[in-house]
Amino acid sequence: MTYDIATRKGLPHDMQTLYRDLPRDGWPDHPNFARATRNWMGAHLGFRQLAGLLQTESERFLDGQTDDHLYSERLGHFGTILVRNLHGHHTWEDRSFFPELEAADPRFARGLDMLETDHVALDTLLEDVTKRGNRVVQLATLAPGQMPEEARPLRDTLDRLNRFLTRHLTDEEDLVVPIILHHRLRG
Repeated sequence: MTYDIATRKGLPHDMQTLYRDLPRDGWPDHPNFARATRNWMGAHLGFRQLAGLLQTESERFLDGQTDDHLYSERLGHFGTILVRNLHGHHTWEDRSFFPELEAADPRFARGLDMLETDHVALDTLLEDVTKRGNRVVQLATLAPGQMPEEARPLRDTLDRLNRFLTRHLTDEEDLVVPIILHHRLRG
């Protein structure tokens, strides 16, 4: 069975085995909710905030609230941070973190595979954000008057990225954190 992120409305029911016993609202008080898990979730929060910031900056630029230079500077700076850090984060998850979790509880192999499939889709989306963002940044120097024309599709791509990250990161946390708590991992 495949689980397409575009149609997924939450962590699939068959992957909620531990989540039903260890729901999100109890995580912070759980004795196995260690610093490493808090840091991992903190990175997720940072990705959500950066993606939201980029979309907001694009909307502000298109509404005439931010000038060309400032928008270009913020887009280049925060866009680079977001794309690099997301790539590094999910590469680490795929190569190190998820194999550790699967070894601890093979029942969740399909769920972890689903998340890795999301990462492939995320790479494509980040490539689109990078291509469109670079074009807008280049236009700030070459032809500032054309920036709005290119910033509109970038804003739409950032909207897709925000929706993707909201769904993916929530699903990832809802699958992974209960495994960590249940098996006392990363403590």
